[in-house]
Amino acid sequence: MDQQYNKSVLSNGIRVLTEHIPNVRSVSIGLWVTIGARDEDAGNRGISHFIEHMIFKGTERRTALDIAKAFDQMGGFSNAFTSKEITCFHAKVLDIHLDRALDLFSDIFLHSRFDDKEVDRERQVIMQEIKMLEDSPDELIHELFNQFYWPGNNLGQSILGTVENVSTINSQTLKEFIAKAYVGPKVLIAAAGNLEHEAFVDKINELFGGLASINGHSSYSRPVPHLGAQFIKRDLEQLHVLMGYEGPCSSGPQRYPALLLNVILGGSMSSRLFQEIREKRGFAYSVYSFFSSFRDTGMLGIYAGIAEEQFSKTVELMQRELKKLSDKSIDNDELDAARDHIKGGLLLSAESTDSRMTRLAKSEINLGKFVSYDEVICKINAVTPEDIKQMATRCLSGGSAMVCLGPVPDGETGSYVEPASFFASRS
Repeated sequence: MDQQYNKSVLSNGIRVLTEHIPNVRSVSIGLWVTIGARDEDAGNRGISHFIEHMIFKGTERRTALDIAKAFDQMGGFSNAFTSKEITCFHAKVLDIHLDRALDLFSDIFLHSRFDDKEVDRERQVIMQEIKMLEDSPDELIHELFNQFYWPGNNLGQSILGTVENVSTINSQTLKEFIAKAYVGPKVLIAAAGNLEHEAFVDKINELFGGLASINGHSSYSRPVPHLGAQFIKRDLEQLHVLMGYEGPCSSGPQRYPALLLNVILGGSMSSRLFQEIREKRGFAYSVYSFFSSFRDTGMLGIYAGIAEEQFSKTVELMQRELKKLSDKSIDNDELDAARDHIKGGLLLSAESTDSRMTRLAKSEINLGKFVSYDEVICKINAVTPEDIKQMATRCLSGGSAMVCLGPVPDGETGSYVEPASFFASRS
């Protein structure tokens, strides 16, 4: 697949990436800041997510309604998200509106007011977001597991922050954090669609060239996994089970075997866990595996929502299927099917300017270079059955952790936690 990729670096350290895609009328733009929940400290947890909410709430030139109307009038949309390591503000517009969109983005990114009344109003929205997560056990289990698996490390903390921290964040703390964190070397601006690189760079330099070039705020340490089991009692209809094993980081070559292992284990409808636990036995409606990767570590996880009486059998099946992948190499047909699953999803996503803009940014952030679709496909095709076997062995050799949320099964050993809010203040 022919890809027209370009990269420039402004004098203040901002990286500008573009991919020209002929025969489309859209442009997807992303302002990526390599600061996330992992870079916060005990006093400001949740601040990156709070900024994500506040960035569209008004500038000196525009009200929040003006900003919403401007994107609507361009026939596009805008959104934002926060992760453990990234905060991203993104939009998709018609190519004829690219300069207008960039002007709007620079205004909200550089000149947001963070009005006290708006901060107080949005605080209530975030509190409701926290409560919504507390009421969603299939999502909450992931937060609980992270805290148990990476105790005392920012990677184990919630992106939403704690109730106490969210209650104390104000306009001044938001502005102070942005002044330290939202600086040139921490910012990456990516775009994909019908645009020309040099004109785009000139416009970015005009709008963002004045952003400070100091080294940005960053504070994180490599987490040490905590092994064992934790049972959290809740009055629920289901028992939610999540097991995890240490995996490779986002920049290492072992991420390709890990991605394929995940598809084979529980990342598709034909996967081993889905077939064994749901299709053959009917133990779960939702059962899957997933692979999460970060700057310096990763995690292979397995989740199932089950009846309390199926706990022991389900956990046994989870462990057994991963061990089988460690004990014996898979056949080529199963590996080919997993390859095709990943390659199909990758190439289908290439039809979206959003996905291509995201790939530009994530390749730069994780690897420091552009990785083409063809290169990714070659890496996937190069993974062997022995590589899958070794990755499964590596995951198992590091030991496992398990967190269960719901009715506690009789006779199970491990640490027990009484019902409480996960989002209460934590060290």
